[in-house]
Amino acid sequence: MWKAVKDREAGFLLPSSFATRIRSHRVASLDLSNHKEIVSPHNGAINSLQVDLTEARYLLSGSSDGSAAVYDIQHATDYERGLIAKHKSLFVVDKQHNHGHRYAISTAIWYPVDTGLFITGSFDHYIKVWDTNTTQVVMDFKMPGKVYRTAMSSIATTHMLIAAGSTDVQVRLCDIASGAFTHTLSGHRDGVMSLEWSTSSEWILVTGGCDGAIRFWDIRRAGCFRVLDQSRSQLGRRPPLAESTSKKDTTIIGLLCTTSCEGSVTGQSSSVKSMVSQRRIPLGNEMKQLRAHRKSQNLTRGPVVQRLHPGLSSSHNRATAHYGAVTGLRATGDGMYLLSSGSDSRLRLWDVDSGCNTLVNFEAMRLQPTKALQLAVTQDSSLVFVPCLATVKAYDVRSGMTFRTFRGHYELVNCCCLSSQDQELYTGSNDRQILVWSPASPVIAEVEEDGKGGWDSVADQDNWSD
Repeated sequence: MWKAVKDREAGFLLPSSFATRIRSHRVASLDLSNHKEIVSPHNGAINSLQVDLTEARYLLSGSSDGSAAVYDIQHATDYERGLIAKHKSLFVVDKQHNHGHRYAISTAIWYPVDTGLFITGSFDHYIKVWDTNTTQVVMDFKMPGKVYRTAMSSIATTHMLIAAGSTDVQVRLCDIASGAFTHTLSGHRDGVMSLEWSTSSEWILVTGGCDGAIRFWDIRRAGCFRVLDQSRSQLGRRPPLAESTSKKDTTIIGLLCTTSCEGSVTGQSSSVKSMVSQRRIPLGNEMKQLRAHRKSQNLTRGPVVQRLHPGLSSSHNRATAHYGAVTGLRATGDGMYLLSSGSDSRLRLWDVDSGCNTLVNFEAMRLQPTKALQLAVTQDSSLVFVPCLATVKAYDVRSGMTFRTFRGHYELVNCCCLSSQDQELYTGSNDRQILVWSPASPVIAEVEEDGKGGWDSVADQDNWSD
């Protein structure tokens, strides 16, 4: 690590590369925190966790007891023995709330660009949008079945859509701006358990169903444009951009040279043939056949391939990505790859551009077959964290090798969330606990002098955005 610091000081290492190395080093040293604790107010299993995307300061949790809570993970509410920082919930909305959910909350997410709103989905068939400041419901959406998962695009600038998957076969998009359903996506043959927006395009949505299919949707067009097939594969990772472009350039130059040489040698004969072809004018049925032939040549010529709707090909439409339900989806930060988990206890890495299975052989794991799982990926897309029964396993995305196994929960783990700012991992389990996994640091945070904890100021008690 000190070598990287010296290289950075000498200018041999770019600031971005230095920051990536520091983050990777911190993630590699994750361990159960001995100086930070989340005091969970839930009386049921923790089904969902998310750190806000704007400040990376507030943690949102949803539980099977129908309650949702928010924690300040940067400022402790109390200290135990002056060392262990305890983070209690800032507020809780539960069944006793006037507009609370009646049954288990299966998903809880932040509004991507503002901590003033958060969204919860429940088995009571409702999706509710909450005002964080007043803890009141701004609007709700009635779904046709139990809500498994909700998702919002973190890069969207032109829409405010909530993608919702439920026990119904159709995926629905709820518009916060209008308070109505804007899209109904039909294609799955069973309930939709997992959802993920593309990290490279605000219009692309990926859904995973209980029928084992993973479908790609462009919400600007009708129908899905891709169904992943586990039997359609490619060996190795995608070649680097510079290498692929250089190969294309050399190929094009070679083709040009070949055609120019052939043209110089056989220029006279080709000119004679062209004159003969120009003199002969087809009539009647010959003209129709010639047009059809030219049309077929234009369709098959060049790099442009016409995209067929999956409904036109029954075999393609029935392709499956897993033998069983797709329980989790997570896209890498660069949008080039997609990770999926299934009830077949398999983790697969997909190339988004080609839609192929990369055949990365992730080491043996055991996953929950009947519950939606929440995966987490590091910022540099090198590690993926997967809830495996009562443990959380970190896998190397490129090799599939087990990098680390985190043990601390007493029951099944349902979700995990990685804070990109602090490189801290948060995990939720059926044991009703939220555990914090922090990077090893020789420096212990100093205890605040005024009362050993508490808020920095009165104005800071409620400083999420309105």
